[in-house]
Amino acid sequence: MDVRQPAAVIEEVERFYGTADADIQLFDERQAQVEEALFGSPPLASALVVEDETGDIVGLAAYSFLWPSAGSAHSLFLKELYVRDTLRRQGIGVRLMNELREFAAARPGCSRLEWMTDRVNANARTFYRSLGFEEDNEKIVCRIGTGTA
Repeated sequence: MDVRQPAAVIEEVERFYGTADADIQLFDERQAQVEEALFGSPPLASALVVEDETGDIVGLAAYSFLWPSAGSAHSLFLKELYVRDTLRRQGIGVRLMNELREFAAARPGCSRLEWMTDRVNANARTFYRSLGFEEDNEKIVCRIGTGTA
């Protein structure tokens, strides 16, 4: 995979979430981080992509496995699901979610597929509910920065 494409998509994701231009990471830095995350030893994450007929990435699902999950099992954690704005509502997100669900179900010891979405992202919440997924209102996300990028 040419890491320039996922690096460009990640910039779109940042802009989607409202990151200011001044805070957008330089492309070369972002490209190096994508390379390390997906192809480092060991890789930090995996990604499913959907390409159009020209080979451009139009959808991306970045995920990792978390352990432990239920008992000693593990879970597939979807960190980011993104479909390019002009191609939404054409089945790309559904395809990615179905592939992730099948991948998790086929992996021995994987007990579930989980992810988070922003409470204010009504479109994402409606999309996930339309696929039959339920929201878990019992979890609270805690986060603290490490001081490094």
